[in-house]
Amino acid sequence: MIPARTFADKAVAVFGLGGSGRAVVRSLLAGGARVSAWDDGEAIRSAVEIEGAPVIDLAAEDFTRFHALVLSPGVPLTHPEPHWTVRKAQAAGVEVIGDIEIFFRERAALGTRSPVVAITGTNGKSTTTALCGHLLKEAGRDVQVGGNIGTAVLDLAPLADGRHYVLELSSYQIDLAPSLHASAAILLNITPDHLDRHGTMAHYAEVKARIFANQTADDAAVICVDDEHTSAIAERLSRAPATLRRVTIGRPIEDGISVVDGVLAERVAARTVAEINLNGLNSLRGSHNWENAAAAYGAMRAVGLTTEEIAAGFASFAGLAHRMQEIARIGDVRFVNDSKGTNADATAKALASFHDIYWIAGGRAKSGGITSLRPYFSRIVRAYLIGEAAEEFAATLAGKVDAVICGTLDRAVASAARDAVAERRHEPVVLLSPACASFDQFRNFELRGDAFCAAVRALDGVVMAKGVAA
Repeated sequence: MIPARTFADKAVAVFGLGGSGRAVVRSLLAGGARVSAWDDGEAIRSAVEIEGAPVIDLAAEDFTRFHALVLSPGVPLTHPEPHWTVRKAQAAGVEVIGDIEIFFRERAALGTRSPVVAITGTNGKSTTTALCGHLLKEAGRDVQVGGNIGTAVLDLAPLADGRHYVLELSSYQIDLAPSLHASAAILLNITPDHLDRHGTMAHYAEVKARIFANQTADDAAVICVDDEHTSAIAERLSRAPATLRRVTIGRPIEDGISVVDGVLAERVAARTVAEINLNGLNSLRGSHNWENAAAAYGAMRAVGLTTEEIAAGFASFAGLAHRMQEIARIGDVRFVNDSKGTNADATAKALASFHDIYWIAGGRAKSGGITSLRPYFSRIVRAYLIGEAAEEFAATLAGKVDAVICGTLDRAVASAARDAVAERRHEPVVLLSPACASFDQFRNFELRGDAFCAAVRALDGVVMAKGVAA
């Protein structure tokens, strides 16, 4: 845990007592703050009280007595309208911050030489964060990984010289962290998302761009420039003090990092200074993962890893569970768990990464269904449809892709595996990428992915990948 000593003897209000909120409470108490914690949910308030936190109804409190309000990132700050605690804080002239802000204040106050790699973007944040953490660990660095992925930032190991922190940051977290200062900051992409919380694309992009705030000439700004928003941000950053490293996919770049046909190349003044072949690395398959790898490469070079260390780390990276995760084989048949593919856009990336696909899809359909996936239908040998969307998806595929309504995931796995083994195609893939929410049959996509792994494990002749649990 990181004690919030910068708030010692100060009265602090905390609203939102989920995982990160409870970590905030523990950190503040350990640092000597006087905490008033509250949540709208009675059950979570009771749980926090059992843990010993001071639970006080903030609606009845005079906010002028507080030094700060620490807000859970899931609570509206500006849109669709500020939360009532935010309004009270603003009326009292009290700053509104989040757990990431506390982390950076502690880092600044302690003056530790602890490099921070911060990652944001609409898509790919979690994979890139996990990849950066893996690369540092494999290179023998002391590393902590958290933020919006896994462990709350204040539950990470205490700040110390030489300890690296790799933090996934959502736009909500960045919005609450004015002191954010990353040694290497990555912006992957910006596409329409969370507009209910940010109002407009312009504001959403502006918040994302703050990941580069406060950087100095000693820092690196790594930005993928393949969409109009990130390209515009990169142009502004070209006048900032930090070292700018542009990333692009599918075309070479004179100064920066590109991946063309699976080969990552770093160029300076049009001269290639390093290359890494990503072809054959199943956990980094597809252009979206090439983007993740190229961005991670730029950040890792900025914090001192060699090209050789990064290449070795790429080769040993197993990928994130439920995200294009190769979990098993039966002979030449691969089984890939992409349960995180909860909409057509996500599934498009998976379908674009393979040929000869035995596709398991379905669940609770999103708006638009799978009509946008038509460019990838030629890659699909057969579709095995499950859940509420099965009939709708079968109608979309009719006359274009052979489809079987299986109903349940276990039946779909058994049928797809049988066909893939029997038909002996070139590099066949049984792919779970549902293009749907899981809520008709599973509580979340993780449980759906776990059920896929369990069904695959039960098959005859299967060899599970190292580290895959079910």
